[in-house]
Amino acid sequence: MKVLHQDTKTNEIKLLPETADDLWHLSNLLDESDLVYAVTFRRKEEKGDKLRPERTEKARMKLGIRVKKVEFHEYDDRLRLLGEIESGPQDVGQHHTLMIGIGDAVTIVKPDWKQAHLHRIQRAVEASEKPTVLFVSIEDTEAVIAVAREYGFKGVATITRNPEGKMYESKANEDAFLDETISKLLQIATVEPLVILGPGFTKEALVQRLRDKHPDLASEIILISTGQAGMAGVQEAMKKGLGGKAVESARVARETRLVEQLFSEIGSDGLFAYGTESVRLAAESGAVSVLLVSDTKVRTEEADTLIKLVEGASGEFVIISSLHEAGRKLESLGGVAAILRYRIE
Repeated sequence: MKVLHQDTKTNEIKLLPETADDLWHLSNLLDESDLVYAVTFRRKEEKGDKLRPERTEKARMKLGIRVKKVEFHEYDDRLRLLGEIESGPQDVGQHHTLMIGIGDAVTIVKPDWKQAHLHRIQRAVEASEKPTVLFVSIEDTEAVIAVAREYGFKGVATITRNPEGKMYESKANEDAFLDETISKLLQIATVEPLVILGPGFTKEALVQRLRDKHPDLASEIILISTGQAGMAGVQEAMKKGLGGKAVESARVARETRLVEQLFSEIGSDGLFAYGTESVRLAAESGAVSVLLVSDTKVRTEEADTLIKLVEGASGEFVIISSLHEAGRKLESLGGVAAILRYRIE
C-alpha cells in the first residue's frame, strides 16, 4: 500500500492498493458513511425527448460515493463499494458500485480517523516491504502450493500424482511428479522464503530436486515435518512455528503464534483475559501486555477505548484476521482477548 496524499484539514487520505492484501486492508479500513472518491465507469446521461433512450457506452469519470456496504471476497482481487453518488459530473443521489482493483487509487474522507484506522494503514505500508512466503505442502500423491496473505493463506495450485500400478512406485514417476510441482512453483515464485512441509519423505526429495535444478529458488528453504498434507498441513506448521526471520515476520505467522500463546495461557489458567468486560478491567489496571482484537470488532467504540487504554499503559495491540484459523479461534472467545503481564483478580 502507498499513501499518496494526506490532508488533516479535510480528513482525507489517498491510498494506492498494490496487492490483494491491500484490498483486504481497505475493506477493513472503510466504514459505513465514509465518502470515497475513485475513477469508475458509468453510462452517460441521455438528454432529449425520447421516451426510450438508446443505451450508451459507459464513460470514465471520477465519482464520490457515500459508502453503504463494503464487499471483499478473498478469491477475487476486487473490492466492491456500494453507496449513493454524492459528488461527480452526473447522477448525484443515485446508487453506484465502485469496483476497486489492484492499482486503483482511492481517496477516503472520514469524520474521524481513529487509531485503529491509522494502524491499519501503517500495517499495510509495512507489509508491502516484506517478502511473500510460499508454502508447498506435499505427500506421495498430492502437492498444494499456497501463499501467505495478510488475511490468511490462499491455495494457488494443486498437483496430483495418480497411482498407475507398478509405475506408481517408480523413480521416474516420482521425478515427473516433483518436476510438475516445481514447474508450477516457478510460475509463482521469485527468490523468496519457501516453506516445504508434509509427512513422509517426498518433501526431502522435492528439496533435493530444487537444489539440483534451481539453486536460486532453493536459497532459503525451511523444511518442516507435519502429520498432514494439504492446507491442514500448512495450519499445523503455523502452530508449530516456522523458524526463519523472514517467515516468522509474516503477519499471519505472528497472529497464529499470539493466538496459540493466548490459548496456552488459558489452558494453564495463566495470564489471560477474554471478553470485553474482563479485558477492560485488565486494561484499566495496566495489566495488558498484548491486546488481540478481531478485525470484525476493531471498529467498534468499545475496541477503540480498549486500544487507547492499552497503548496508554505501554501495551501493544494486534488486529487478528477473522479469515484464518487463528482468527476464528479468537472469534470463539468473542473477538477480544489479552495476554497479561500479571494476574488480576
